[in-house]
Order: sequence, then C-alpha cells, then structure tokens
Amino acid sequence: MNPELQKSLQVSTLSNALDSYMLIILLIMIVAGVLGGIANFFLSDRGGDSGAREWGKYIILGVISALTVPLFLNMLSSNLLEAARTRSVDFFVFAGFCLIYVVASRRVVENVANRLRGQMDQMKRELGQLRVSSQDASAVSREESAPPADGSHLGTRPEAAREALSYNDVELLRALSEESYVFGNLAGITDKTGLARDLVSARLTVLKTLGLIETRINDKNVLHWYVSPKGRQMLGEILAGRESR
Repeated sequence: MNPELQKSLQVSTLSNALDSYMLIILLIMIVAGVLGGIANFFLSDRGGDSGAREWGKYIILGVISALTVPLFLNMLSSNLLEAARTRSVDFFVFAGFCLIYVVASRRVVENVANRLRGQMDQMKRELGQLRVSSQDASAVSREESAPPADGSHLGTRPEAAREALSYNDVELLRALSEESYVFGNLAGITDKTGLARDLVSARLTVLKTLGLIETRINDKNVLHWYVSPKGRQMLGEILAGRESR
C-alpha cells in the first residue's frame, strides 16, 4: 500500500476515534446534568410548585454544572478522561462523578448563599438598631432642650432629666464612675452591669447625647468613657435619694 495513503487512513481513523470519544464524553455530561438537575429539584423541597419552568431551570443549571466537570478534573490534575480512552469502564466512573458533582455543587452554592444572606440580615438588624438608638437619643435630647411654655423649666429641668433615666442608665453611670473603660470595647461594661451588649451600646449613645457621659483621651492616647460633671452630680443625687428611702 502506498505509504502516503496508509498515513492518511491512520489520521482519518484517529480523527474518527477522537470525534466519537468526545461525543461520548459530551453525551455523558448532558445526561448526568439532566439527571442531577431532576435530583436537585426533588431535593429542594419545592412542595407543590412543580411547574415546567421550575423543572427546566433545575435541568439547565444541572447541565451547565456538569459541563464544568472537565475543568474541575483538570484543576485536580486527574487523568480520568485520558484513562477512558483505553478503559471503557471509566466512562461509568466519569458519569457517576458528573452526577455527584451536579448534586453536590447545588449544596455548596446554597450554603454560601445562605451564609451571605444571614450576614446581610444581621447587618440590616444592626443598622436598624443603630437607627432606632439614634432616634431615641435625638428625641430625648429634644425633650431635654425644649423648655416648657410656662417657664417652670428653670427649677424642674434637672428633675425631668433624672426621671428620664432608667435603672439600666443608672447602673451604666455607676460602672463608668467606678472604672475606666476603653471606647468601643463593651465587654467590660457588659460584664460589670450584666446588661446585653446591644442595650449597652444604645444607652451609651443616649447618655452621651444627654451630656451625662463623655469620651476623653487619657495619658496613653487611648479613648475612654468618662462620666461628665453633670452626670456625676445627677448620679450622686439619684444614689442619695435611694439611700434616703
């Protein structure tokens, strides 16, 4: 046989074998993607929502996920695809891997999405609490700064401010007057008073707005909480009133 003709036949045979091999791999990925998408649909607890649109969405996502399996195997330096050229049983191994990959990838994506959603919800709650605390502080400040129309505020304003303080506020003032706490570190204050961290943060904002506490830098250039002279005077009057009772 002519050598050139023999070489041409070998190249043609290799090309046909390559095309059939790639076609089998592609077919396995598509079938595994469809089956994995159906499995994900039943594992998603959709209840009665079983419309064709939902079915199609899970199947399409499953096929897309299965098509990324060769990339994942390449990142792992796996020779599974090369081994399937000579060992037909590796096609079944590849099909099982694609199916597991499709089902597991959904769980991974859902876990990441749930974690991000939880962090976003927590940030929204914290922002809401800060907004409420700021509004409370502004309301209390306006009530304290607005004098009554009859002029009786000249003698009753300190009493009104004292009445606006709760038991928790008094405990915070007492704790800050007895010890020095670093600004932003609420652990020591919560341990001292036994109050919740969110409540301590909110009430500190209110007390600072009322001018009962303040922040100052100490000798070591560290910002600390301090009770203002107005706060010390009011705390002394409150404690004296309790002792007289």
